[in-house]
Amino acid sequence: MSSFEGFPNNFSTCQVTDSWSWVGKLTKLYTLGLENTRIKGEFLSFVANLTRLSALSLMGNNFQGEIPGSLFQLKNLEYLDLSSSNLSGFVEFDQFSKLKKLKVLRLSDNKLSLQSKPNLGATFPQLEVLELISCNLTKFPEFLKNQYELSFLDLRNNSIHGRIPKWVWNATRETLFTLHLAHNFLTGFDQNPIILPWQNLDFVDLQSNMLHGSLPIPPQSIRNYVVRDNNYSGDISRSFCNLNNLQALDLSNNSLSGMLPKCLGNSSSLEILDLHHNSFHGSIPQICPGKNSLKMVDLSYNQLQGKVPRSMANCTHLEFLSLGNNQLSDIFPSWLGALPALQYLSLRSNGFHGMIGKPATNHEFPKLCIIDLSNNGFSGKLPSNYLDNWNSMKFVDDENHQIYFRVSPTSKRSNTYADSYDVPYSITTTAKGVELKYDATPYQLRLIDFSSNRFEGEIPAGIIGNLRALHSLNLSNNALTGQIPSSLGNLTALESLDLSQNQLSGRIPGNLAQLNFLAYFNVSHNHLWGPIPLGQQFGTFLEDSYQGNSGLCGKPLSKKCDSSISPPPSIFEEDEDSGFQIALDWYVVLPGVVSGLIVGVVAGNFWTSKNHEWFLEKFSRKRQPRGTRGRRGHRN
Repeated sequence: MSSFEGFPNNFSTCQVTDSWSWVGKLTKLYTLGLENTRIKGEFLSFVANLTRLSALSLMGNNFQGEIPGSLFQLKNLEYLDLSSSNLSGFVEFDQFSKLKKLKVLRLSDNKLSLQSKPNLGATFPQLEVLELISCNLTKFPEFLKNQYELSFLDLRNNSIHGRIPKWVWNATRETLFTLHLAHNFLTGFDQNPIILPWQNLDFVDLQSNMLHGSLPIPPQSIRNYVVRDNNYSGDISRSFCNLNNLQALDLSNNSLSGMLPKCLGNSSSLEILDLHHNSFHGSIPQICPGKNSLKMVDLSYNQLQGKVPRSMANCTHLEFLSLGNNQLSDIFPSWLGALPALQYLSLRSNGFHGMIGKPATNHEFPKLCIIDLSNNGFSGKLPSNYLDNWNSMKFVDDENHQIYFRVSPTSKRSNTYADSYDVPYSITTTAKGVELKYDATPYQLRLIDFSSNRFEGEIPAGIIGNLRALHSLNLSNNALTGQIPSSLGNLTALESLDLSQNQLSGRIPGNLAQLNFLAYFNVSHNHLWGPIPLGQQFGTFLEDSYQGNSGLCGKPLSKKCDSSISPPPSIFEEDEDSGFQIALDWYVVLPGVVSGLIVGVVAGNFWTSKNHEWFLEKFSRKRQPRGTRGRRGHRN
């Protein structure tokens, strides 16, 4: 037998001694892979017997204690992966000098403390891959000075301070393809190079450090350039437009400023453009003027002005578009509805205005799952025709087992050790009464936020009740009138419903109490009256959810409901087709009709028995319209 791989799905957690010692007798093994087999206990001591091993992978287990010295007697090892195996203790890098053939070393995500001697470099094996994620490093290991074949270097999630020394790139200038230095305390590069010195660099990830100064320009070979969450300043050089292989450009959460280069959106290879949370100003350049591959555009939280460029109608691969929190002034960009892959659209907190008309076709925004138009100046009625088209909010996709929304660039790896940048949707929205930030957005989330606009008229009952996959609906701070539709009770996945600060009237539909997942409910500052529904989630909502509605009664309010409670006087002043008068129930109308009829009959008989039939006929015709209105209202 030359190789053996464990079967993670077939093994339960097991002790080393009772399940795996027999492997030590397979002395002719060249490859041993026991990844994620949930082995616990001391390290596999029998591995020392497998002297012919060239590849050993024990990642994803639950060992106890240190890496045994016997491991370093495996002179033929070329591949060693001990990552995520709960190993602890101090490890001297010079021990790996005994493994002269070693090419791949992965020790990430353990409890190890790694130490490097100053004179180690000359004797350390020439690695191609080095992964030391979360290994408590405080500086760059000095043996890197003599690593002339390194293609993949990953030192993420350590505590490396200061500047990136020149000797790190001197040794790997021609060989390095992938560089991960994210989540450290790096402040810059030695000698502040204008262009990064690696000639064949494919992927660089420097996010979440303390890097500052001007933004360094990557080499022509770059595919993924990620420097988010730093403090880079200044503008974006036009040289970025000449990076013909660039697929992902993430400069978000820096202090960059100036105007965006007009050529920035011209690239046919660019798939991810993320510039949110900077200080860019001026207009949005013409994005997707020709052939393009863009899947994500995030320009939110800047100071951009003007209109949404019509060229974006050509972004047929676009899944994520966030233009929120800028100074844009435009009407609703309805032409975006033709984008067949768009799942997320945010125009929040800008100067968008005007009415949202009818869609050009019945297939606008076919895959839209999340839309945020809040804090703008949109007016007119709610866009019911658009709502009716959003099939992704009507049905839950049970066949897709994806956990989070994410954008995955097309794989175009130029090297075995090149990496790819997989980006989850990061969104900020208002739900459950607070502003929420999702660093990774759940794939099942369906959300509509039209709050803080000037929408008026009634909530489209029949259409809104069809959005059964909806999790959050925010229509607050508008001028909506009419009743709360009972069809909202169909939204069985609803977790947050905010209808506050409108002019809604009538009762709170009792069937809303059947929404088992409703965690937030706010109808404050409307003109609602009558008893608050009881049971289920409604027992958890506080008084704040109902304040500003003088006609409401029942828990959690201190005002108790009177069985003879009448609707507000203004109900009789409404037009007979208004829907507010419809709120009268038969238990109020019927006694009045009956008592009036009795008094009328008695009075008629008292006047003259001759006119008895005539009086009843006239009375019946006069009363019928109101009775009909009462029945129509009762059905609603």
